[in-house]
Amino acid sequence: MDRRLFLSLPLGAAAAETPRIRTIELFPVEYPVTGHFRFFPRPVRPAIFVKIALEDGLAGWGQSVPIPTWSYETPESALHTLKHYLAPALIGRDPRDLEGAHQAMRRAIASSFSTGMPIAKAGIDLALHDLIGRLARKNINGVWGRKPQEKITLSWTLNPRTLDETAPLMEHGRKLGYRHFNIKVAPDPKFDLELARMVRKLAPESFLWADANGGYDTGTALAVAPKLADAGVNVFEQPVPPNLLSGFAALKKQKALPVLMDEGLVSHVELEEFVKLKLLDGVAFKPARTAGLWDSYRQLEICEREGLMVLGSGLTDPDVALAAALDLYGAARLKYPAALNGLQFLTRSFLKKPFALEDGALRVPAGPGLGVEVDENAVRGAVAG
Repeated sequence: MDRRLFLSLPLGAAAAETPRIRTIELFPVEYPVTGHFRFFPRPVRPAIFVKIALEDGLAGWGQSVPIPTWSYETPESALHTLKHYLAPALIGRDPRDLEGAHQAMRRAIASSFSTGMPIAKAGIDLALHDLIGRLARKNINGVWGRKPQEKITLSWTLNPRTLDETAPLMEHGRKLGYRHFNIKVAPDPKFDLELARMVRKLAPESFLWADANGGYDTGTALAVAPKLADAGVNVFEQPVPPNLLSGFAALKKQKALPVLMDEGLVSHVELEEFVKLKLLDGVAFKPARTAGLWDSYRQLEICEREGLMVLGSGLTDPDVALAAALDLYGAARLKYPAALNGLQFLTRSFLKKPFALEDGALRVPAGPGLGVEVDENAVRGAVAG
């Protein structure tokens, strides 16, 4: 994304004056979790709302959604990083200069192999995108110059503890309008193959997506991939840990299933390198993982240029994080159902108008900015409580 797009926004009479960030407020909250999901050992989903306000009072909202069982970022480390490092680096800046904002955040929290503290940084990035759209009086897709699809079809997440749980879980999803399924696999290939066969038998027309979250070693992944394909799986996400690049190369060469990267893609820099090295067939996107929409959009452009598969995923995203994901996937005009399971596992919303499932799909937000309105009183009340 060219930052000049934002530096030349038509802002009417206010265009002559450069907007400046006045305050950045942080609100840690928890969402109740329903059902079993392997990444939430406690029945709550932590998140941090980020409110960035300008000198004239106009504000944008973002959200950081750390999951310590998925990434090294904890709610405590994300909040500390936002408060003591990222927010101070942005006070007084022009909110429209996204590239400059990310440079400032990189100076405050340096990269190692890739972007440092990307989930924390995503909260800032999403709030800036929300502000940019509100300044332009456009949805962020309008700012990008994209005409998004109206709805995103969703995939129902299955991570049963026993095979006997599978059919009832699928039936529950079907009653809500879901027709497609994603399964969590690894480390037990025998269980995983039985699960895949069962889901395919019960849903013969569905798009079936297997996500190992890096849980296999290379040998096991190579052995199981053809069997998953025979069982009816359509794609294989993150089969080995992010640092086993030779494993990705071997799986790509094997061609048993399309190989998608997730955890190992934190920025467009790696994506460019991994494309050159022929390590992947596509990307399972998560704006929360890539420090927000600025880099996610750049990755989307690379996928479009290279003809890679684009699948939409998430970190059990609530509210603002979910809105940002829907905005991006609307811009991508997804061909496949998105594994966005926030509504599946979370039972609360802090939006004035919460997202509502429509026959297994969600509407892409169309309002200004990210397209949703946060109930600030509810957020502040949850923090105080």
